[in-house]
Amino acid sequence: MAAAKPTPLLKDELDIVIPTIRNLDFLEMWRPFCEQYHLIIVQDGDPWKKIKVPDGFDYELYNRNDINRILGPKASCISFKDSACRCFGYLVAKDPSGKAINALEQHIKNLLTPSTPHFFNTLYDPYTEGSDFVRGYPFSLREGAPTAVYHGLWLNIPDYDAPNPAFQKGTLFPMCGMNLALDRELIGPAMYFGLMRDGQPIGRYDNMWAGWCMKVICDHLGLGVKTGLPYIWHSKASNPFVNLKKEYKGIFWKEEAIPFFQSIVLPKVCTSVQKSYLALAGEVKSKLGELDPYFLKLGDAMATWIELNTSQFMFDQCVQSLTHLNLCNFLATF
Repeated sequence: MAAAKPTPLLKDELDIVIPTIRNLDFLEMWRPFCEQYHLIIVQDGDPWKKIKVPDGFDYELYNRNDINRILGPKASCISFKDSACRCFGYLVAKDPSGKAINALEQHIKNLLTPSTPHFFNTLYDPYTEGSDFVRGYPFSLREGAPTAVYHGLWLNIPDYDAPNPAFQKGTLFPMCGMNLALDRELIGPAMYFGLMRDGQPIGRYDNMWAGWCMKVICDHLGLGVKTGLPYIWHSKASNPFVNLKKEYKGIFWKEEAIPFFQSIVLPKVCTSVQKSYLALAGEVKSKLGELDPYFLKLGDAMATWIELNTSQFMFDQCVQSLTHLNLCNFLATF
């Protein structure tokens, strides 16, 4: 008799969000790590195209028609034809009350250990097995801060800007939305990937925009953000010249946006992620709105996103939707 599979970490508390326009054949490589977890697949592009998912995975699949039905007019804050659509998956995710490397387990362990945002430890992550605090690290700071976001890194193909590999200087970082783990309870409302691509003047800056907003709010609230393991082999599927057309405005706008984020000071009365994000949305409109009217629309979309995260809207919409559908048939369409 085959031995029973051990229960994975956070099995009933963790969802894996996957935005895609393609069949998910790659999941076969990840089956040993992901098969026991719940997947939320956000299908971008043509909603009538059938996305193939390998057998044996527990998943929900949402396309644009589903997003429009569930969110109604507020669906306008969810981007289309851009990986920024992933934030819908965050919205409907579980409410938290050589040698093969299990990258998923590594992300979970990283989220479950503290961060050190107030003092730099020169021996990697002091909470990692085999590491420790170095001499001179203040004992009063060794408890660390809760880790809200963990950002993994890439092997093979780095996520360069379309025209060149130069990175910006400063305390912010260019977040990638793929090899990423977050604590939805701590920082979920700040993980909004903006308005990108379809009908918008910019694309492919969704993950970086979310990262800049998230980092400012984590710094304000004393939450930690870590980067490092796991390293994932990155295979590029997109065309760099097509990407350049999508990123063109962002290449120039980020030269204004990054100093904006570096200089922003949120009011002390903003003691929650929601209040902080709303204050940030107002600053985006008042400061970056002068750069381009796009940022006025983006600021409004940020406020709509917070409304979705702070009300009974999602619950009411889901209940209303299910009263008009046979649940078994609803699931069978996935």
